[in-house]
Amino acid sequence: MSRKTLLTSKEIEIILHRLACQLIENHNDFSNTVLIGLQPRGTFLAKRLAELLKNDYSITDLQLGLLDITFYRDDFRRRDEPLEATSTQIDFLIEGKNVVFIDDVLYSGRSVRSALTAIQSYGRPESIELLVLIDRRFSRHLPIQPNYRGRQVDAINEEKVAVHWKETHEKDAIYIETKQKLD
Repeated sequence: MSRKTLLTSKEIEIILHRLACQLIENHNDFSNTVLIGLQPRGTFLAKRLAELLKNDYSITDLQLGLLDITFYRDDFRRRDEPLEATSTQIDFLIEGKNVVFIDDVLYSGRSVRSALTAIQSYGRPESIELLVLIDRRFSRHLPIQPNYRGRQVDAINEEKVAVHWKETHEKDAIYIETKQKLD
C-alpha cells in the first residue's frame, strides 16, 4: 500500500481554527446551536472543535452530542461482518435548535443520510448543517454537500482517505492510501 500525506498536524490545526471561526461567524454565541459528532469517526473532530471553541474563542454555552447511526445505515444488514454500534450521547433537546453535524470525511453521503434519519428521534431541529474535515467531492451517491469543509480532495475510487488523530495514532495526519496492484 502506498501512502501520501494530504495534511500534516500543523495544517490540520490551522484548518480546525478556520472551521471554528466559520462556525462563530454563522452561530455567534451558540445559544441556539448544538454540535453533533457522527459516531464513530466524527467524534474526534467534534470534540476537538468544541475544545477549540471553548478554550481559544471563549464560547461558554456550547452543547456537544454524539450520534450513533449504526442502525439507520442502509447497508446495516448487507455487510459480511456485523457493524458494531456505539452509544449516542445527546443529553439536551434539539427541538428548534440549529444542528451542526460533524464528520471526518464526506464520501458517498450515506452516513449523513443515516444521521438525518437518526436525529429525528431526538426532536425536530430548526436547521441542520454539515461540517466535514475532508470532502471527497467526486464520490457522492446522494445529493449531499457540506456547509463547512476543511479540505476538498479529488480522490479516485481506489484511493482511501485515512484520518489519523493523535488520540488513536500518536499524531494528527491525513493520508491518501492506495492499494498496490499485484501483477
